[in-house]
Amino acid sequence: MLDVVKPTIGVLALQGDVREHLHALEACGADVVPVRRESELAAIDGLILPGGESTAISRLLEVFDLLEPVRQRLRDGLPAYGSCAGMILLASEVLDTRPDMQPLHGIDMTVRRNAFGRQVDSFETDLDFAGLDDGPVRAVFIRAPWVERAGDGVEVLARVPAGPAAGRIVAVRQGNVMATSFHPEVTGDLRVHRLFVDTVVRPRVGV
Repeated sequence: MLDVVKPTIGVLALQGDVREHLHALEACGADVVPVRRESELAAIDGLILPGGESTAISRLLEVFDLLEPVRQRLRDGLPAYGSCAGMILLASEVLDTRPDMQPLHGIDMTVRRNAFGRQVDSFETDLDFAGLDDGPVRAVFIRAPWVERAGDGVEVLARVPAGPAAGRIVAVRQGNVMATSFHPEVTGDLRVHRLFVDTVVRPRVGV
């Protein structure tokens, strides 16, 4: 019988809902590390980029000298998952953001920031999510982005089912990198986090 080594997964801890992701990962059986330094980044098997303020996190990545190290680790195949602001950061192109915002180019996609509107336009809905069993995912959208363009190598995992934004892409995956517009870390449903942890344990090749 083979021993299963617990993955060490970092949560970028510069700004945003870091604690919620740490708790979700712990509940999924991962060893977790808040990441604020390059030495911490170098020691992890996977990385979560949390929700928060994408332009602030982008700026703090530069301040903490983490922007290029994170980009390099993504190029080297580090599994990563971004929720809401994390999705924006992982994009190759971002619409409706500040000109000095620095995307990480983790997924070949164009993301529109605050696409669903302001804080008062936050909402919840049930989503069919590719690869997850046991029914739909309850998705919480808070000043959320959506994906305007998904590249040829990007797998669409979920779309808005109904309403004015029906059909909009809100969850994607490219190789070992996954992103959602919504916040699974706030609902208590651990399936999205388990899917990511499983990706870290058994890395995907292609899509």
